[in-house]
Amino acid sequence: MGNKTVLITGVGKRIGLALAQHLLAEGYDVIGTYRTRYDSIEALKAAGADLYCVDFYDDTQLSAFIATIQATYPSLRAIVHNASDWLPEGQATPAETLAKMMQIHVGVPYQINLALQALLTAHDGTADIVHLSDYVAEKGSKKHIAYAASKAALNNLTLSFAAQLAPKVKVNAVAPAMIMFNPDDDEQYRAKTLKKSLMEIEPGAQEVVEAITYLLNSQYVTGRVLPVDGGRHLK
Repeated sequence: MGNKTVLITGVGKRIGLALAQHLLAEGYDVIGTYRTRYDSIEALKAAGADLYCVDFYDDTQLSAFIATIQATYPSLRAIVHNASDWLPEGQATPAETLAKMMQIHVGVPYQINLALQALLTAHDGTADIVHLSDYVAEKGSKKHIAYAASKAALNNLTLSFAAQLAPKVKVNAVAPAMIMFNPDDDEQYRAKTLKKSLMEIEPGAQEVVEAITYLLNSQYVTGRVLPVDGGRHLK
């Protein structure tokens, strides 16, 4: 069970859901977390995923989840930190916004990586940690300042854990720009957003799934942030 067990945080929709479906189809044992119950959760359970409802803003729930994984699984092939939130400035106080963004994007991966590193090193072969970062970590964001700062901190976390856990565990990040539109995004917004990249397309979640799969299959890449941005840096 442990040799092909991957923990993915945030599997209810979008990239996390696509990755969970892909790995299940490839024969992996998938552990997943979710905060909101979507129809997709029942489908993943039916496909064999071991799913846990966890609010990562609640330290008690986070600690209980970690303890459950430690008690249930002898080893892990990989951990993929996909759980995320996207709070703009102005919805809460600045202190609350920054605290939430740092908790979900930095505090949770930090605690999980430290607590479960023994399960990763127990894997028979090279194990992986993959952090889902963001294009804005390098560029900043006028409307999502705390979010961008937290993703930049996550990139730095990638460097530290890569150095600490090598050579037994590879640690990398994937930094997408716009990957998927939301159903309620209007045509004007979509057209404006597509023009921000050289490729001018909506690539879809599978593009990030392929990037993560590349990192899992690599024997040599560690301590890197892999951009998936359609050449946006050249615009």
